[in-house]
Amino acid sequence: MAHLATVGVTWYTWLEQGRDIQVSAQVLQSVARALMLDPTERAHLFVLAGAEDPAPIVECATVTPAARMLLTQLEPMPAAVLNSRYDVLAYNRAYTWIAGDLDALPFEDRNLMWLAFTDSEFQRSLLDIGEARPAMVAKFRTAMADHGAEPAWKTLLNRLRKASPEFEEMWQQHEVAGLGNGLKRFLVPDVGLMRFEYTNLWLGPRPGPRLVAYTPQDEETRSKLEALAARS
Repeated sequence: MAHLATVGVTWYTWLEQGRDIQVSAQVLQSVARALMLDPTERAHLFVLAGAEDPAPIVECATVTPAARMLLTQLEPMPAAVLNSRYDVLAYNRAYTWIAGDLDALPFEDRNLMWLAFTDSEFQRSLLDIGEARPAMVAKFRTAMADHGAEPAWKTLLNRLRKASPEFEEMWQQHEVAGLGNGLKRFLVPDVGLMRFEYTNLWLGPRPGPRLVAYTPQDEETRSKLEALAARS
C-alpha cells in the first residue's frame, strides 16, 4: 500500500496505527486513489484526518432523477430536498415563492440556517421567524453532534457565528431538538398571508437528506398557490 500511495512504509504504518502525525491533502489523495475509495469513503478519510478535501465531490447522489421528478409533480405545492445541515439541495419552482430566488444565490448561501439569520427574502417572508430561529438552531446542534469534525459543518457554523449575534446567542444556550413536522406561515409578496403544514419525507436512512413538502393549511392558501402557478 505504501508503494501504491508513494509514501514511506514507516509513515504509512503510523497512519494505519492512528499516530499523531501530520497528513497533507496531497498524501490523502494518494492514499484514496491507492485504496480505490468511492466518494463517500474518500470524504470519510478526509474527515478522519481533520483535513479539507481540495477536490470534493460536488454531485449530490441523494437527489436522484426520481426525487427531482417528485418535486416537479408536487407543484404548485412548495417542496425542497434538504440535508441535515439545512442545505437546500434541490427545489421546485413553487418553493421559490416562499424562499426567494435561490438560483440567484451562490451555492454556499442556499442554506436555510444562513437565510434565517441574514437579510434574505426567506427571513422576511417567514412570519414566525422569531419562533423558528431557536428551533432551527437546536436541530442544527443535534445534527452537528455527528458531523462536528467535517469542514463544511465547521465552516457554516463559523460563518453564522460571525454574521449573526442572534445566532451566537442562541448557539451558546446549547439547546437540542429533533426534527418533526409542523406549521409555518409566510407573508408572500403580492398574495399576502399563506399557511402551510410541512411534512418531512426521508429519502434514505435517518438522519439523511429529506424532502420537505408544504401543503396548504386552508382553502385560501390553496387558491393563492393556484393563482401564483397560473401567473408563472
